[in-house]
Amino acid sequence: MLRFASLGSGSDGNALVVEATEGLFATRVLVDNGFGPRQLDQRLARLGLAVDDLDAVFVTHEHADHVGGVRALLKRRRVALVCSAGTRAVAGLLDEPIDWRRVGDGQGLTVGALQLTPFAVPHDAAEPLQLVLSDGARRLGVVTDIGRPTAAVAAALSGVHALLLECNHDRELLWGGAYPPFLKARIGGDLGHLSNAQSAQLLAMLDRRCLGQVVAGHLSRQNNRPELACAALAPVLGCAPADVRVAGQGQGCDWVVV
Repeated sequence: MLRFASLGSGSDGNALVVEATEGLFATRVLVDNGFGPRQLDQRLARLGLAVDDLDAVFVTHEHADHVGGVRALLKRRRVALVCSAGTRAVAGLLDEPIDWRRVGDGQGLTVGALQLTPFAVPHDAAEPLQLVLSDGARRLGVVTDIGRPTAAVAAALSGVHALLLECNHDRELLWGGAYPPFLKARIGGDLGHLSNAQSAQLLAMLDRRCLGQVVAGHLSRQNNRPELACAALAPVLGCAPADVRVAGQGQGCDWVVV
């Protein structure tokens, strides 16, 4: 069985647990960790887990809300670090005596019962990657930080059974809000974050014949609202807005079976 749960999703910290079970054995990969040790422990405990239950941490890119807690985690638990060379260098993890598994665009690897296939995305980071994870039967797509929909990203995500999809901002709320102009331009630019409309556009580009679960993530507290994100995705999915799940900053989301 393949399932996932968000420990929290947003600019204050991101982490996602993906679990594949094989008989009595489970493999768990943490995708990003923007939380310090106490927060990570508390959020894992809500799922009945602890850091000793983790086998690897995949880091999508070096921004603090995704990598801020990784160094502390690696000191506490000798999990494998999976990331690009650019991410490891810019994140300041080169001096860590760790089990580093280097990946790049389309370079898959296996961690226990989980198959990881990273793919490159447009984002203002050194060598950013997002990810598809599979237990061999079901596939989960994760895309939380990209600036615009692209055909390559759509191809990487086509055919997934479940998707955690960034819905960072409502364009009107962003441009009418209090952020300084340079920050608005960065967030709304081609290397920033997806608006609700862009997320719906990317979703429409996918082969969705297998898609059964979509969770909206990385919503801005200042520039978005859950009901706006859900309303944007629902028409593409052919469901009611209330049927779209949201991974929030505080509570994330509970286990979702793929």
